[in-house]
Amino acid sequence: MPPSNRNDKTTHVAGANLTRREALLVLGVACASLAGCSSSAQPEQPQASITGMPVEDKPQAELQAQEQAPAEGAASSDAAAPEAALKSDGTGAGAGAAAAPKAPAAPADIQEDYRSGFCHGSKTAAYQKYIVLHDTEGDSDPDSVISWWDSNGNLVSSHFVVGKDGTIFQCVPLDTIAHHAGYGDTGHNALYGVPEDGRDDMRASVWIGSNFADYGMNAYSVGIEMVHIGGSGGYPEAQLNAVDSLIAHIDAYYGFASRIIDHKAWRSGNSDTSPEFATYLANYQDHRTHN
Repeated sequence: MPPSNRNDKTTHVAGANLTRREALLVLGVACASLAGCSSSAQPEQPQASITGMPVEDKPQAELQAQEQAPAEGAASSDAAAPEAALKSDGTGAGAGAAAAPKAPAAPADIQEDYRSGFCHGSKTAAYQKYIVLHDTEGDSDPDSVISWWDSNGNLVSSHFVVGKDGTIFQCVPLDTIAHHAGYGDTGHNALYGVPEDGRDDMRASVWIGSNFADYGMNAYSVGIEMVHIGGSGGYPEAQLNAVDSLIAHIDAYYGFASRIIDHKAWRSGNSDTSPEFATYLANYQDHRTHN
């Protein structure tokens, strides 16, 4: 079960009461320290789950089929020119991202459930470029999804999980790398301006073939998982409103607007986000809210 104190606003460390901001700083340092250590863990084997498929390895049958017969199409339309507004060196405060627009108030009720195994290196504002949207491909509530990720040994997670009722859980600090995007299409590191620079420890990552050889996105992005199964129907308004507020929160945190993509833009053939999310995705990319 998730830690019983996940909703506490004050964290107790070594007998001292820390504010939420101070606790986040402590957690960030701890995560960065853990990520910097070498690991002898064996690579994970992709698993499906009733609580949500591991975000880096959805579903393997699709990936294997694409490995054998790659799709003829080019990168998705929203990836056509992802670096048009970014600095040529690929780094620097938001790497040329637009100034954050006015947006709905950031959510005040993010529930924190940090897990040290989900931390894979430092990702300060100088490296933040993208917000990547995912579906969990399961119906479980956010805390169950996080507990599943933590129990399966794959070391994968997003930064946030948004439930159908609008509940938001955060399990990785924003300035820390999470393994949510995984391997992308070969050539996408260059296309998206996300070079592999060694900050991502790549613990437990699993090679999925020469067609998907690029692993840079995790180190330059924030991942948001929405509880949803593709083809099961629409996204509840409460969930979409929560995503609106969460994007505004991320924009405000960094002081600029990161580019919004979905997981299948990074790795073609992926299942998320679903076809029923297409209009919402276009709206998020155009004006950062779902409507």
